[in-house]
Amino acid sequence: MSTLDINFVRSQFPAFSEPSLQGQAFFENAGGSYTCQPVIDRLSRYYTQRKVQPYAPYDASRLAGEEMDEARARMAAILGVDTDELSFGPSTTQNTYVLAQAFRQWMQPGEAIIVTNQDHEANSGPWRRLAEDGIEIREWQIDPETGSLNPADLENLLDEKVRLVCFPHCSNVIGEINPVTEITAIAHAAGAFVCVDGVSYAPHGFPNVGDLGPDIYLFSAYKTYGPHQGCMVIRRALGELLPNQGHFFNGDDLYRRFTPAGPDHAQVAACAGMADYVDMLSDHHNGPQGDPTARGAFVHELMRVREIALLQPVLDAVKDRNAVRLIGTSDAARRAPTVALALNRSTAAVAADLVEHGIMAEGGDFYAVRPLQAMGVDLKQGVLRVSFTHYTSQQEIDQLLNALDAVL
Repeated sequence: MSTLDINFVRSQFPAFSEPSLQGQAFFENAGGSYTCQPVIDRLSRYYTQRKVQPYAPYDASRLAGEEMDEARARMAAILGVDTDELSFGPSTTQNTYVLAQAFRQWMQPGEAIIVTNQDHEANSGPWRRLAEDGIEIREWQIDPETGSLNPADLENLLDEKVRLVCFPHCSNVIGEINPVTEITAIAHAAGAFVCVDGVSYAPHGFPNVGDLGPDIYLFSAYKTYGPHQGCMVIRRALGELLPNQGHFFNGDDLYRRFTPAGPDHAQVAACAGMADYVDMLSDHHNGPQGDPTARGAFVHELMRVREIALLQPVLDAVKDRNAVRLIGTSDAARRAPTVALALNRSTAAVAADLVEHGIMAEGGDFYAVRPLQAMGVDLKQGVLRVSFTHYTSQQEIDQLLNALDAVL
């Protein structure tokens, strides 16, 4: 396996050569990543050369539509699904609300949806609101000490009434990577569909959704080095079963069924830049040729190996500190590099102290109110969250560790 060439990686992100950001180490990547150059190039080209209504016969319009189609086709291939099983929307939260409306129309009172208290509110709140229409909401609860979800607990919640099981690939504060394939198999065996929130996982390598098996997989492009779009995989068997949420004349197109508003043409087109970046990394590291799914898997592994190596020293540095509670596992191989710390004081104030040491981070609840409450965290103080990705340098990790020594 190749070792990630960090200098090459960082050369693809203009933020790292931006004068106004020099000396500052970015550790709020879980809130949104830096944008890679291929995405910026495509967005700039679209706004300067293609900013017309797409899919008309004249050149600028034809090219605009082709670039939008290219983004969907190439990203779907990396994700291991059919092109029309991927659609784009304004954000993952809004995409989830559209899906919840479709399930509201499809389900009958007395039927059930399982949600967790590990999720960011985006994959919890929209489903919970269906209780207003007589849908039973069952909560798969985390272990209050570890934050983990136990698949055995899910089995106890499943019966013939359950139509959908919703859970995160990993939580945006707990970080532990859930066994998606195992959980999906349990749900499918009980006759339920599966919705996975991948927002906190996808920045660490695009998953092969086809292999993982869920019926819905959601993530946010602005956290995967791209523009501000929500990416939504809906597998065909479920997508054709749910009521159309788009214009009636678009109902026969799977990728339009759950995008009721007109898409942001430029940002959809720019999502192809994420595929460009995957291809660049694969080629630079002598990855496989041809198959986009294999190339995506190769890059995914490159990212994860680097992140685990950077993450373990951070976990080791904080896990045994007095007055610091590490949320989630201290084993880097089992989690994403998103580290939440509960302190005995205001985490927003600690984040402000970190600014003096050149660390860009944040304190608060990060829309993860339910898991933090379940783990006994004081929401007024919140958690300090430091999060990074494969493009983070060893020097920035050292800067973070020195800063934490100074402020904790």
